[in-house]
Amino acid sequence: MRAVQATEFGGPEVLAVREVPDPTPGSGQVVVQVAAADVMFLDTRLRAGWGTEYFEIETPYVPGGAVSGVVVEVGADVDPSWLGKRVATSTAASGIGGGQPIGGYAEKALAKAETLIEVPEGLSLTQAVALTHDGKTALAVFDRAAIKAGERVLITAAGGGLGTLLIQLARAAGAYVVAAARGRAKLELAERLGAHAVVDYSEPDWIAKARAATGGAGVNIVLDGAGGELGAAAAATIADYGRFLGYGAAAGDFAGLDRDALAARDVAVLGLFDLTGADIDWNALSRRIQAAVLAGEIEVVIGQTFDLEDADSAHATIESRKSLGRTLLTL
Repeated sequence: MRAVQATEFGGPEVLAVREVPDPTPGSGQVVVQVAAADVMFLDTRLRAGWGTEYFEIETPYVPGGAVSGVVVEVGADVDPSWLGKRVATSTAASGIGGGQPIGGYAEKALAKAETLIEVPEGLSLTQAVALTHDGKTALAVFDRAAIKAGERVLITAAGGGLGTLLIQLARAAGAYVVAAARGRAKLELAERLGAHAVVDYSEPDWIAKARAATGGAGVNIVLDGAGGELGAAAAATIADYGRFLGYGAAAGDFAGLDRDALAARDVAVLGLFDLTGADIDWNALSRRIQAAVLAGEIEVVIGQTFDLEDADSAHATIESRKSLGRTLLTL
C-alpha cells in the first residue's frame, strides 16, 4: 500500500510517499481502509524530532493519529460485525508510548476496536475524522469549564480546530466570547462562528484590547489552546475568582503561569492532565459531538485538505500558522 513516511527527523521535506506492507491486525485491532487522515500540530513536532522521550518513535515511520474510513479486516477478539462499517478512530499508534510504525497517513491503518466510533448517516467521513481528537477534547474542556450564561470567556488559538468548536460551545452556553488568534482570516472565522469580540495576538497591545472588549472587567474564564508566552499573557485578563484552563501548546509549550499570584486572586488553574482524567468516557463524548453536528448545533471547520502525496505541504501550512480549523489528508 501507499503510505507517507517520515524518512528521518527534520523539516516537511522528509515526508515521502513509499510502498509499505499492508498492516496486519493483532488481537483487539482492526484495519481501516482510510478515506481521510487528520493532520495535527503534534504531527509536525514529532516529525521535527521533538518528544522522543514520550513517544517511542524511530524513523522511518508513518505519522498520523486519527483516520476515518471503512473497516476491512478484524483481528482476534474483535466483533466481526465491524466489517464494512464507516468509522472514525484514533490510530493504534496514537498516544504516548505508541511506537508502532504505521499511523494514519496511509491507504490502510491499524486501530484498536475499543476506540472505533461508528459514523452515522448524514455525517461525512471528513467531518468525522476532524472531530476525532478535537470534538471529544472540546467537550471535555467545555464540561470542566462549567460556563454559565453571562460569563466572559477568552479563547486563544481560536482559529484552530479545537478553538472553533469551543467558540460555538461557549456561545451556545450564553457566554460573552472574546476570540484571540493570529491574522485577519482567523479573526473573521471566529466572528462568523459567534465570537462577540476578536483580538489579534500578533499585535503588541492585544491584552489591553481583550480587557477593553469586556469593558475593563476582565474575563471569568480563559480557555487556552495557544500555550507558551501567549497563554501566560492571556492569564492577565482574568478577573478575580476566575478559571484558567490550559490544554494546548500551539505556541510551542504549555503556558508558564505564576500560580501563586493567580491563587492569591482565587483564580483556579487546570492543566491538560486535569482536563483529561481516566474517568472520562471518551467514546461517549465523541458520539455526543457527532450528534451536535448532525443536529446543526455545531459546524465542523475543515480549512484545508491535501492529497496523500502533499503531506509535506500540509505540514508546512500548519507550521506557517496559516491553517484554519482542521487540516486533513484525503485519499
